[in-house]
Amino acid sequence: MTRITFLGTGTSHGVPVIGCHCPVCLSSDFRDKRWRSSVYIEKGNTAVVIDTGYEFRLQCLRSGIERLDAVLYTHQHSDHLMGLDDLRVFTGERKLPVYGFPHVLSGIERIFPYAFSEMPYKGVPRLEKRNVGEGERFSVGELSFTAIPVMHGCMRIAGYRFGNVAYITDVSDMLLDENMENLKGVRILIAGALRDRPHWSHFTFAQAVESGRAIGAEKVYFTHINHETAARDIESRFAPYAEGAYDTLTLEVDDE
Repeated sequence: MTRITFLGTGTSHGVPVIGCHCPVCLSSDFRDKRWRSSVYIEKGNTAVVIDTGYEFRLQCLRSGIERLDAVLYTHQHSDHLMGLDDLRVFTGERKLPVYGFPHVLSGIERIFPYAFSEMPYKGVPRLEKRNVGEGERFSVGELSFTAIPVMHGCMRIAGYRFGNVAYITDVSDMLLDENMENLKGVRILIAGALRDRPHWSHFTFAQAVESGRAIGAEKVYFTHINHETAARDIESRFAPYAEGAYDTLTLEVDDE
């Protein structure tokens, strides 16, 4: 059994957006409070997080996260990265492995060079790069992953499959012609779906649903959602096949 906790389900602005007084930003529905997108994955004694956005520390405190064996990065945009410094509580005297495509990890190292150096100062995270190739399968403890290349606008970034789940955020093209084999058998697709209106670097809700059906997924969860659509409206329009994930939502997924 794999346990998935949505630490954040919002877009780069988060929801509510600073200074915005739209109905979603003013909503009292807890599902409309969206921190930057990230998921925490547990299986047995293994715990992994995908991406560390601005609220990473707060997300860990809210969800009671006290252990971490590795970090997987989709790409180096700041809303998926800038909580990296708070990884230091999970390192101590050991180096924490971080996985991603080589160009992604190189970009992260340019932003946080001290985290990958042998700096003697103890108050910094100690991280070790683990480069993965497109379509490569790798393991972290009891969890096995496949790195899925997708397009985020003009950027080629990573999604990750683990068991019967695929987590693919910030996506504008799932490159199904080259990824279909690695997506075969996915039952749950967690896909970035920004809004209804088309966007050059993100799926709409309809595109996420279409991709889920194309790969034969039984269920689609939207993430990386902006402030244009309330949770109740997503639910009324797309359930039961698809629904909006929300911060703190937890899924228990059978690995069979």
